[in-house]
Amino acid sequence: MRDTERSSTIENIRWGILGTGQIAGMFAEDLVRIADADLVAVGSRTAAAANRFADRFGADRRHPSYEQLAHDSEVDVIYVTTPHTLHCQNTITCLEAGKAVLCEKPLAVNAAEAERMTRAAHQHQRFLMEAMWSRFLPSVVRLRDLVRDGAVGELQLLVADFGFSSSPDPTNRLYDPAIGGGALLDIGVYPIALASMLLGPPDRISGAAHLGETGVDEQSAYILHHAAGPLAVCHASIRVDTIQDAIVYGTEGHIRLHRPWWRATGLTVCRRGRAEESIDLGLKGQGYTHEAEEVARCLRAGVLESEHMTWKESLSIMRTMDELRAQWGLRYPTER
Repeated sequence: MRDTERSSTIENIRWGILGTGQIAGMFAEDLVRIADADLVAVGSRTAAAANRFADRFGADRRHPSYEQLAHDSEVDVIYVTTPHTLHCQNTITCLEAGKAVLCEKPLAVNAAEAERMTRAAHQHQRFLMEAMWSRFLPSVVRLRDLVRDGAVGELQLLVADFGFSSSPDPTNRLYDPAIGGGALLDIGVYPIALASMLLGPPDRISGAAHLGETGVDEQSAYILHHAAGPLAVCHASIRVDTIQDAIVYGTEGHIRLHRPWWRATGLTVCRRGRAEESIDLGLKGQGYTHEAEEVARCLRAGVLESEHMTWKESLSIMRTMDELRAQWGLRYPTER
């Protein structure tokens, strides 16, 4: 699908950032590394927050509401960085205002919201992509290419985890069900998305979770079965530091992304009967540069979605997480 108002004639991509949290700041720092990208505007719920962020990162235009940013005529694309439960509303507001959108992962709280977002993008003929930033890291791109080319034979098994230790504080966003807290949406989405990239949608899904005092999944584990036989075994935790490893096993060897795999700077390829091969590829900045470059490429090509992070795949990932939560009996207040 193409956005007929976008073309290769675009020079500098003019960015707006909706939200002023930690991830927004890291993304803004990485935008500086792109010669043809400009952070021109920021939107927050208050003028004070917008001004602080804009002053820090050199954005000339600052807006005391998300809606004002969405309607800023000097902005080409908006990076939505609000809590999970606001992604759908904020993204649709921007799309309806004629803006392209890069929306922080997970794309939404559930598949129904994600479907509303992709329908709006199609209706308004505007670009939309889930900000699964690890998808575009050089090491992950190389992994995808190696698996596709059969470097370790036929892929049979993926094992990946993501966990870190945090205190179970009900005032912490991670433990707040009202904004989609818990391990699954925040970090479990990373290994699930990696499995999706390499294996496609699962045909059988099973999982287990420990729901803490606030009702969110503090720890969860998932087994994804795929039609041709391969399995993905994944787990996530916001209570303990895990090894943060990702290994894919094929019939002729295996490949390991260097830790922490979700921001890997290299990978090691182990083929049967051959010496290990370690490949160092590095990162631009903190890793967000790569997804911003993909957005720019898509806007200049005039397409509505990235072939490397399609709407169909984002919806599939959301459906996988919906199924897991259904098995656990986990619903967020915004879903009732």
